[in-house]
Amino acid sequence: MNHASLILRHREKLAAWTMVAPALLVTMLFALYPVMDSLWLSLHNIYIGLPQLGSPFVGPDNYLTLVRDPVAHQALAVTLAFVVLSTLLELACGLIIALVIHERFRGRGLVRAAILIPWAIPTVVASQLWRYIFNDQYGFANLLVFGEHVTDYVPWLAYPGVAFGIVVLADVWKTSSFAALLILAGLQVIPDDLYDAARVDGATAWQRFWHITLPLLKPALLLALLFRTMDAFRVFDLVFVMTQGGPGDATQVLQFYGYQTLFTEGRIGYGSAVSVAVFLMILALSLTYLRAIGSSLLERRQP
Repeated sequence: MNHASLILRHREKLAAWTMVAPALLVTMLFALYPVMDSLWLSLHNIYIGLPQLGSPFVGPDNYLTLVRDPVAHQALAVTLAFVVLSTLLELACGLIIALVIHERFRGRGLVRAAILIPWAIPTVVASQLWRYIFNDQYGFANLLVFGEHVTDYVPWLAYPGVAFGIVVLADVWKTSSFAALLILAGLQVIPDDLYDAARVDGATAWQRFWHITLPLLKPALLLALLFRTMDAFRVFDLVFVMTQGGPGDATQVLQFYGYQTLFTEGRIGYGSAVSVAVFLMILALSLTYLRAIGSSLLERRQP
């Protein structure tokens, strides 16, 4: 490689870094800095309203307390249950929706746009909607089940198991369309020639789905699983609006527990430790999923 080629390549790299630098700076400012600040705060004992106590450095003590905290254990169990249930249901519903809107039919564009409406609605608004649906006095669920027999109305959100199921249902309703959008993108890159050849060989619709669609959809499914798992693990607004973590601790997820610790109890250090722990768990899950997806989805293939 001659000297002119080396200079040209150096200039191309410099131009690339110059164009990427603003995005990297914004990412560091709005993403990396809060994480590092939370990590620093988690290594101190800080109480809102008690400035006379200062902010003594305690090292990993907050994390050791978190490991022994039974309330945090309960919140982690609720979080994991929410992640597993909501993610699996959203992938299943998203796959069904994607298969339907992938077919050619009249008004397909309108149907695709309508399906995205729940995802486009702000989470706080959607949470209020579901809270009103299951209201114990004027909710649509009671009207649908009991009609005008007001004395039979049930306080749905007062029962632990039911309240947890309603929160999962609200999340599935809102975000299944996003999973469907990712899966639809994977469906559209599958060559039609494979299906034509399978039809010629006498394969049924189920056989075509099982042996062609599903294997070729694996990267899209894993990508949808990655995004939905990350979102489900940091769920907060649904719980905050609908149940406030109740009844009892039935819907108290880790993010809401961290919020209560920070702003209700005023324990800045311990609340930051909860937030950092959630971040580390999401990071570990993300790296696991990215490894499963494969480097072919993350790196541009060389021609």
